[in-house]
Amino acid sequence: MPRDLLVWQHAMACLRAGVPVTLLLVAQSSGASPGRQGFKMSVAPGSMTGSVGGGIMEHKFVELARDRMQRRDHTVLLREQIHRAEAPHDRSGMICSGQQTLILLPLQPAHLPTVHAAAEALEQGLPGTLHLTHLGELSVHLGHTGRPAQLQASALNPAHWHYSEPLGYRDRLTIVGGGHVALALSRVMGTLDFHLTVFDDRPGLNTLLINPHVHEKRTLRSYEELAYEVPEGPNQYVVIMTFGYRSDDVAVRQLLNHRLAYLGLMGSEAKIAQLLAGLRADGYEEPQLRRLYTPIGLPIHSRTPEEIAISVAAEIIRVRNAPLADAR
Repeated sequence: MPRDLLVWQHAMACLRAGVPVTLLLVAQSSGASPGRQGFKMSVAPGSMTGSVGGGIMEHKFVELARDRMQRRDHTVLLREQIHRAEAPHDRSGMICSGQQTLILLPLQPAHLPTVHAAAEALEQGLPGTLHLTHLGELSVHLGHTGRPAQLQASALNPAHWHYSEPLGYRDRLTIVGGGHVALALSRVMGTLDFHLTVFDDRPGLNTLLINPHVHEKRTLRSYEELAYEVPEGPNQYVVIMTFGYRSDDVAVRQLLNHRLAYLGLMGSEAKIAQLLAGLRADGYEEPQLRRLYTPIGLPIHSRTPEEIAISVAAEIIRVRNAPLADAR
């Protein structure tokens, strides 16, 4: 389930019931800010869901939203929050460093169609873009845009701003091989805001058929099709964990030159050494091979499928959250 879906559903239920409700949204973030760009909350007088970073800062904004709803103040706010005790202004009350910009939007009955459209798009996995302006204009445009979230202010009047962000999952994980470890990894990654796809080349594979955690699962005729099936991009993550050495080798050769955020291969040290030796013999160079994360996962002496899944998920989180300077 996309992280934001519950926020939109809560807001929609409040609007339909005539209950005041406010959308809190992180429009920008930097450094060690606990609230990242795109984090959201739906706040009503007696309920709320989501998060904009937690702690005293979140508590302040929840109370601010509730106070303004009680006073029927419908003004849209854009507030900077700096997480440093020595900041001369806009201190959040937190000392974790970094900063974030929050939007506080009191939702009105006129927003209901857009809130419903956002929830429906997330439920159905439809691509789209959310737009919000300083005037409180909220809209959803369906269709692929490829643009990241951004907050833009007018050069003539900084108080005039426009925020947009893609709906749904930013990051996508493709698992090549649908066995027991793939099933365990799907269960873990399903909680981490990834769109999940599993491919296998074995028709009727039970662990693929019973996997309830993924958004797509398909049986390929051959892993030779992977270069065409797996999209490229900075938010594309791939884990290779097929049935054996030969299929692993085919999958790696199909994807090694793909532009991906992460390409990991599961296997024993002996198998990996043999596979890498074969790639070198066929002319693959070290810069290409260094793009492959293998042995896969953080070294926590994992043995069971569930333990391996946790180690792989942790490595993917580390790659996703690492500064660009740390990327391979």
